[in-house]
Amino acid sequence: MFSSSSSSVEKPVIGVAIAGTGFGQKVHIPAFQEHHRTQVVAIYNRHIDKAKAIADAQKIPHACDTIEEVIALPEVKAVSISTPPFLHYEMAKQVLSAGKHLFLEKPTTLAAAEARELYKLAQSTGAIAAMDFEFRFVPAWQHFAELLSQGYVGQTRLIKIDWLVASRADASRPWNWYAQKEKGGGALGAIGSHSFDYISWLFGPVRRLCAQLSTAIPARPDPAAGGELKPVDADDSCTVMLELVDGTPCQVCLSSVAYQGRGHWVEVYGERGTLVLGSDNQQDYVHGFRLWGSQAGQPLAAIEVPQRLEFPRTYPDGRIAPIIRVIDHWVQAIDRGSSPISGLREGVYSQLLMDLTQESHATGCWVDVPALEDFLAAG
Repeated sequence: MFSSSSSSVEKPVIGVAIAGTGFGQKVHIPAFQEHHRTQVVAIYNRHIDKAKAIADAQKIPHACDTIEEVIALPEVKAVSISTPPFLHYEMAKQVLSAGKHLFLEKPTTLAAAEARELYKLAQSTGAIAAMDFEFRFVPAWQHFAELLSQGYVGQTRLIKIDWLVASRADASRPWNWYAQKEKGGGALGAIGSHSFDYISWLFGPVRRLCAQLSTAIPARPDPAAGGELKPVDADDSCTVMLELVDGTPCQVCLSSVAYQGRGHWVEVYGERGTLVLGSDNQQDYVHGFRLWGSQAGQPLAAIEVPQRLEFPRTYPDGRIAPIIRVIDHWVQAIDRGSSPISGLREGVYSQLLMDLTQESHATGCWVDVPALEDFLAAG
């Protein structure tokens, strides 16, 4: 799957602990087990019986119920955190303070100031931290980025992003942390964090934004309270208007409660042509992306993704393949001792845009976005 020159074969395997047994068990464990340079050596869950059960089933040597125990294990050189967002900051802080490398799920934290602190902590300890912004590593997205960088559309005139799915459309879906704004729940954190990262990656920094958040389903049943309805204050739809630093307008519409939503689409209109990237696959948010292009006013035509960018293997869970690529870039960054392509710096910017989205919604006003360097220096 990856290059295996004699020099790379001789490099040490990195012992990884997995913190988070939902997404972590479904995606992170198989991804880290698949990569030739990483080995899952410990699993964390606050309930030790669950941790032990997963460790036994996956043949993982250690089961732990505290992060302190995890980072004390000498064979643990890195920790992957895929817990709910409200746990990210404290866990990541402990990991980085111990000098362990970090693989962190989005959203980065609950506030940009926390993300900035983690970024500076990683710098001071020399730990290498990666964010799992996996769209950067999906074949169709990578070719999309290549075409944009080659000037396929010329100067951009308009960017339009729709990400409309039905994952939370059923009002009977249980109340949990995802329903609570203070715990990082909502569509903004779940998918807006990705959108803000790839806007920066593909199109550059943002000058200002204006946003509205809404909650279509105001209460959900809590299984722990016998099905009693509990209030939902996390957003399930979000619309954002952004003005990029180069002046390009960008419209973003996100929803997790859209029955038969169109899926995930990015449209770019420019002086020379148009590019459209999209997928209507509601079951797998990685596979299914297709690419179309048009220049000089010609009809849109399908653009084939080069074989060199395709995943070497398809997994039952489509999320595994791109995360293996994120892991690979992270491992290479650890070897170099430098930040990966998608690191905490990018995590800070995504979180900053999320914070300003909340501020714009609360004030009903356009909000200026500081340059990332200025924000990092301010802390």
